[in-house]
Amino acid sequence: MYARVVTWEGGERDTVSSMVEEIQKRAEAEGGPPEGVPAKEFLLLHADDGSKALAITLFETESDYEQGDATLNAMDPPVPGALGTRTAVDRYEVGAQLQAGS
Repeated sequence: MYARVVTWEGGERDTVSSMVEEIQKRAEAEGGPPEGVPAKEFLLLHADDGSKALAITLFETESDYEQGDATLNAMDPPVPGALGTRTAVDRYEVGAQLQAGS
């Protein structure tokens, strides 16, 4: 499994909260991730004050990662600048994935 981890910095609390709501609404309306993003799981973490956010997208295979990365890099955010400035996009292999009570 592979993880795409994107870091944003310099956001503001209210705009980050609005962006989180918009992402959730779109995912619910579309029944999952955007077309062209074969993700298994998505997490959006943000600091309480909005100053930093991390988007973690998990992909089952390397080819799924490559397709998702290309699609996401080509997309415009629903609200430009809402999460601040994108400062990094990193790729990781998932070494362990644990869930309590499963």
